Amino acid sequence: MNRLEKQFSVAGEAKLKYLSGEYQVIEPGEFVCCAVTGEQIPLDQLRYWSVELQEPYASAQVSWQRYRDTRRHQSGTGSQ
Repeated sequence: MNRLEKQFSVAGEAKLKYLSGEYQVIEPGEFVCCAVTGEQIPLDQLRYWSVELQEPYASAQVSWQRYRDTRRHQSGTGSQ
């Protein structure tokens, strides 16, 4: 980050549109919050999200758990 970027950076939570393989910044900010854990994820470290659910995740493990949970609820069964 250069001097001008620091001067004009926007602190706080960003609002993003999650696309396949990338995201689009709707409202600038420094981080997003994990949809499962609530952990703040700096945008430069954001690697996992759901296009379908439009939510970010702190790690691959959290992403996988959310995927399994949503599939379980959609199928209407409590176990798989």
